Amino acid sequence: MATMRYPDPAFLEQTVQRMIRARAVHGAILRVEDGPGKLQWAGAAGNLQAEQPYFIASVTKMYVTVVVLRLRDEGRLGLDDPMHRHLPADLIQGLHVLDGVDRTEQITIRHLISNTSGLTDYFFGKGPDGRPASDALLAGQDEAWPLERIVERVRTLKPRFLPGQRGKVHYSDTNYELLGRIIETVTGKPIAEVFQTMIFDEIGLRQTYAFSDPADTAPAPMYYKDKPLHVPRYIASVTAEGGLVSTAAEVMVFAKAFFQGRFFPPETVETLKQWNRIYFPGQFDYGIGLEKQWVPWIMSPLDPIGELLGFWGQSGAFAFHNPRRDLYFTGTVNQLSGMGHGAAVSAMVRIMKAVR
Repeated sequence: MATMRYPDPAFLEQTVQRMIRARAVHGAILRVEDGPGKLQWAGAAGNLQAEQPYFIASVTKMYVTVVVLRLRDEGRLGLDDPMHRHLPADLIQGLHVLDGVDRTEQITIRHLISNTSGLTDYFFGKGPDGRPASDALLAGQDEAWPLERIVERVRTLKPRFLPGQRGKVHYSDTNYELLGRIIETVTGKPIAEVFQTMIFDEIGLRQTYAFSDPADTAPAPMYYKDKPLHVPRYIASVTAEGGLVSTAAEVMVFAKAFFQGRFFPPETVETLKQWNRIYFPGQFDYGIGLEKQWVPWIMSPLDPIGELLGFWGQSGAFAFHNPRRDLYFTGTVNQLSGMGHGAAVSAMVRIMKAVR
C-alpha cells in the first residue's frame, strides 16, 4: 500500500485561519490526526487557543453511546428494552400522546438513542404559546432544566411521529435526557460519575469533565451570533445531552478509542449505521448514537471522500473520522447559531482533498 502524503503545517495553519472568515465565527480550534499517529497537528485562530477547554455540546452524545453499548455488553440493559422498564411511571406517563393514544410504553432505548422515538425536542419544539424554550435561553435567560422540568414541557408538545415509525427521525435532546436518567438508574450513579469511571479514567482523560459548577470559567465562552452567551446553570443541568467540557486533544483521544476498538470491537461501529437523513440543523444522517456528515460528491468527484462519521455539537464542536483516509478531526467553531458549522465542514473537506 502506498504511503499517504499529508499536507504540510503551513497548509493546515492556513486552513484553520480560513475557518474564522465565516460569518459569526470569532474563534476556531482544529486538530487533525491520522490513525497511526504519523500526522498530528493542532492549531487555532481568532479568540481561541489550540489547547483551550471548550464546551463540546452534543458531541457528549457520542460518549453516551459508549456508555449505553458497554452497559448492553455487560447485560445490564438491552437496546430493545422499553424505557418504562428503567424509569418510574409517574415520570414518563403521557410523554407520547398522538391522536389521543398514549404510546409512551412503546418507546425503547433503541428509539431514544437513534432519535426515532417521535418525542419532540423540548428545547427547539414550539410550545402552546408558539415559542420554543430556546428563545429565552439564547437571549441570555439562564435557568436549570432538570429532567422533571423537561418532561413537563414535553407533555405540552405534540409528538412528531409514532415510536420507531419507518423512515422517520427527529433530532431531540429529550431522548438523551431520558437516556441519561436510564443510565443513572441502571448504574445507581450520577451520570457524571459514570462518564468518569467508564470513559475518562479508562483512557486517561484529565481535562475532560461534566460541567457542574456555574462559577467555573475555565471553558471558552460560547457565542450566539455576535455576543458571548453565558448560561452555566443550564449547561450544568443537561449533562447527558451536552454538558461535557474537553479539549481538542482529549476529544481526539476519545474519538480514536471509539473507532479503534478500545470500548467495543471495531465492527460494532458497523451496527450503528442505520441511517435516517436529518435536514435541520444541517444535513446529516443519524444512526444509533452516531452521525454521518453528508459530503456532496461534487466536492471531490475524482477522489471520493467517503464516510465522515462522528458527531456535531450545537456549539459548532465536532469529532469526526474519515475511514477512507483514516483521518480524525476534532475542534470547535464555538458558535451556537449554526452559522459556523459550514466552516468546519469546509476545513475537513479541504484537508481530506489534500491527502494523497
